[in-house]
Amino acid sequence: MSCKGKVSIVIGSERDRPHAERAAAVLKEHGVEHEIVVLSAHRNPKELERYIEASDADVFVAMAGLAAHLPGFIASRTQRPVIGVPLSVALGGLDSLLSIVQMPKGVPVATVGIDNAENAAHLAIRILKLCRQS
Repeated sequence: MSCKGKVSIVIGSERDRPHAERAAAVLKEHGVEHEIVVLSAHRNPKELERYIEASDADVFVAMAGLAAHLPGFIASRTQRPVIGVPLSVALGGLDSLLSIVQMPKGVPVATVGIDNAENAAHLAIRILKLCRQS
């Protein structure tokens, strides 16, 4: 597995940008190329699908609240690693956490703690280190 070392942080709404910026800060601190993209699995599904297909990212970090479809949507359309960050929008984030963790077999999404964007970035860095070693 070879990689370029790029992470795509995908959020479904501008409301989620502060979380994305925290992940981006960790990636920047470690010199990891990254971008933040705002595309909703509900409002922009075709545009999101085109983005996933065209993206040169090696790892996707998808942040979502409520029903939290974004990480699973991305994971169902790529073989690249997807890290889900459940966001605390309602129900203390438990709704998001359960939605992201309970993916069907064959659609894996690594999941970090509620609102823990920084750990998602650290996990992405570890995944990139693995692909750089091969």
